[in-house]
Amino acid sequence: MEDLIEDVMTFEAETRGVRIAVQSYFLEDQSEPDDAQYVWAYRIKIINERAETVQLLNRHWVITDASGGTKEVKGEGVIGEQPVISPGQHFVYTSGTPLSTSSGFMRGNYEMQDEDGNHFLVEIPSFSLDSPYYSLNVN
Repeated sequence: MEDLIEDVMTFEAETRGVRIAVQSYFLEDQSEPDDAQYVWAYRIKIINERAETVQLLNRHWVITDASGGTKEVKGEGVIGEQPVISPGQHFVYTSGTPLSTSSGFMRGNYEMQDEDGNHFLVEIPSFSLDSPYYSLNVN
């Protein structure tokens, strides 16, 4: 998918004609496993498959670490922008998150607005935050 990284798992969801594609990757150079600091970047592509222009107004994230601890993040726009996306167009951005565990996952939604001023939520699919320091122990 254009603007995303080849050979990286992509998680996708579509809500009301807006498709979200997400990829995450571990940032070894910014992580300090000995100090329980693990950092990931994630790249998101927001594709407008509707017949009308939409604008991203707000974001809401739920970030869960491997211990089950959760953190919520809410705010205006993404990376300091509230992008307007025309029909058939897309917007791509990269951001990141730290965790104190070697794995976790994120999910959330975007509040969007259509040309008529109607607000609606678009699902951001759950995606995993995996690092090479995570080991799965099965009974």
